[in-house]
Amino acid sequence: MLLATGLLSDTGCAFAEDQDTALFAPFARVLDMHVQEYPLTGGGLVSSFDYRAAQADIETMRLIDQQRVRLAEFDPERIESRQQALAFWINAYNFFMIAHILEHPGDGKLVDSVRDYGSLFNPYRVFDRNLFDIGGRHYALSEIEIDVLLGEEFAARGWKDARVHFAVNCASVGCPPLREKAYNAETVDGMLDENTRLALNTPLHLHIEEDTLWLSSLFDWYQSDFAEQSGSVREFIGEHVNKSTRQRIKQATQTRFIDYDWDLNGPDNIRAWIEARNLEQPDP
Repeated sequence: MLLATGLLSDTGCAFAEDQDTALFAPFARVLDMHVQEYPLTGGGLVSSFDYRAAQADIETMRLIDQQRVRLAEFDPERIESRQQALAFWINAYNFFMIAHILEHPGDGKLVDSVRDYGSLFNPYRVFDRNLFDIGGRHYALSEIEIDVLLGEEFAARGWKDARVHFAVNCASVGCPPLREKAYNAETVDGMLDENTRLALNTPLHLHIEEDTLWLSSLFDWYQSDFAEQSGSVREFIGEHVNKSTRQRIKQATQTRFIDYDWDLNGPDNIRAWIEARNLEQPDP
């Protein structure tokens, strides 16, 4: 089956450096068609995905089906390098999140939030269900993020990277920006740095009021990952912000966490968020 997709090399089953781009070509096309990036004054970035347009477009849904088949037929054991692994699993997470929303509308219409897939007792159930087929094994989104990308095996190999929290996208306004292109082995480190920096330059993820440092709830939920990598949350942030912001962070005497915005990251919600905060986009 893999031979039919053209993803096996002639020399064996190893995953060649350039084949990760081919593997996610359908998803890359979907991102290019439906992601809108909004640069903000101050150097930040937010983005939206147009779920309604994607859902109504026959070509998009064909690409979603094609990408799903490719992942179901792909053996992740073929991945050999850190860069390949990071790019593969980030792309897989982001693809499955988008595909689930497009293919599983709530009550026949687009959900308002990924929490609509949950229940009163577990509003985040969508992240814990083993729905997503990779190489014949079904994964949950939380498993991809926590047990694979940030799990013990990646840590043992030196592949664990807390910047991943600014790359996986949970289809919500409060998430770091979803980008217009897929990750690959060649670009993944640069994109992780860029996405972390862009996110931390928006008040969704960091702002300072008097002596209080306000941070995304990501830094509360995954504090140990950031501390393991950089020594502390503040040290991690300091690696991805400018000198002026680092100095202000040092002067902040308390830290509080921003309520996470679980509204769907569709164009209307993202534009409303920008307008409510007067975060005008810079002139081209």
